Amino acid sequence: MLMTQAPEIPKTTRRQHDREIVALAVPAFGALVAEPLFVMADSAIVGHLGTAQLAGLGVASALLTTSVSVFVFLAYATTAAVARRVGAGDLPAAIRQGMDGIWLALLLGLAVIAVVLPLAPGIVDLFGASTTAAPYATTYLRVSALGIPAMLIVLAATGVLRGLQDTRTPLYVAVAGFVANAALNAGLVYGAGLGIAGSAWGTVIAQCGMAVVYLTVVVRGARRHGASLRPDATGIRASAHAGVPLLVRTLCLRAILMIATAVAARLGDADIAAHQIVLSLWSLLSFALDAIAIAGQAIIGRYLGADDAQGARQACRRMIQWGIATGAVLGLLVVAARPVFLPLFTSDSGVKDTALPALLLVALSQPVCGVVFVLDGVLMGAGDGPYLAWAMVATLAVFAPVALLVPVLGGGLTALWAAMTLMMAIRMLTLWGRAGSGHWIVTGATR
Repeated sequence: MLMTQAPEIPKTTRRQHDREIVALAVPAFGALVAEPLFVMADSAIVGHLGTAQLAGLGVASALLTTSVSVFVFLAYATTAAVARRVGAGDLPAAIRQGMDGIWLALLLGLAVIAVVLPLAPGIVDLFGASTTAAPYATTYLRVSALGIPAMLIVLAATGVLRGLQDTRTPLYVAVAGFVANAALNAGLVYGAGLGIAGSAWGTVIAQCGMAVVYLTVVVRGARRHGASLRPDATGIRASAHAGVPLLVRTLCLRAILMIATAVAARLGDADIAAHQIVLSLWSLLSFALDAIAIAGQAIIGRYLGADDAQGARQACRRMIQWGIATGAVLGLLVVAARPVFLPLFTSDSGVKDTALPALLLVALSQPVCGVVFVLDGVLMGAGDGPYLAWAMVATLAVFAPVALLVPVLGGGLTALWAAMTLMMAIRMLTLWGRAGSGHWIVTGATR
């Protein structure tokens, strides 16, 4: 298999891979952590306006976060495509490929605006907002929707820079965007007296500013290397085609998380409260593992573009080792920090007792999660989207009935998170088998 039958990686090669992984993964982790801070800053500022405003923000931000996360393929697919061109030594084509992804992001963003603006009240009602919170949710959603094109451009441009082996610039832009967002929100909500609309406008302005910075960087690179900036219908269609399988993968993953939350809600108040605590930790741990996956996308794409199949295999093996080691460390930290972590979220002993077994399952599963995230990134970097889509459909097909049986068969939240652990184990098996087969190794500037 991938790690047991392959020859040992030379020490100098391991060190080279380690330097590459750290150089890409550490800034990527910082940028990933900065993104949720936007919502946290908005919540902290809007929360002082009143309960109804905060509830409206909660509904609207959940809708916006889901909408944008669905289009995360703009970053993933662009990273892989650009990295291949970089590996082939064709920087003008790499940037041209990135521009196709950015044009696709703009078109998708405009389409989302066309849907959200007229349908915002109905969408808010569909998600069960109360009569007092609904007007605030609608206002925030309509204003924030104007920034969706900028959000999607940021995703695509981030993919361009990752493909160019640059994760530092996205980190700097994310940190600057967070600071600007917090300042604008405070000024517009209270200084200008715009209320929740001010919070939405602050976020829109910050997102547009981030998009302008990214576009400036990409345009400068295009001019330096003589790459065209004009929209190319063939290239845009190719970007969309590459993104469809990753969209299916993302939708399946979102469905798994939604099913888990829905099942937890049926178990009782203590269970859903404990589930939210455990899920928040699981999401935080995912940022650290996803950073290695992002490094994998960029590194694997570059090796395959350079026709270096052996280098791609060795990088894959080394990243798996990183994923297992990082997962083990994270699991130990969860176990060690549990007496401090749980009281941060609740003083209810019933919720703590319910969350603890699930928390231990999360800790034990972290090495498995490390392998899953890494191999997900490797196969994305290889452009193996169709396999990832089918693997996630199969995982969802197994997870859904198991999770839905939890309220019937009993076991409470512990059984639900056992089902989540099973889901990650299935993903690991499907990804490990694909990685070991070598079918993902297709070299060349394009797949």
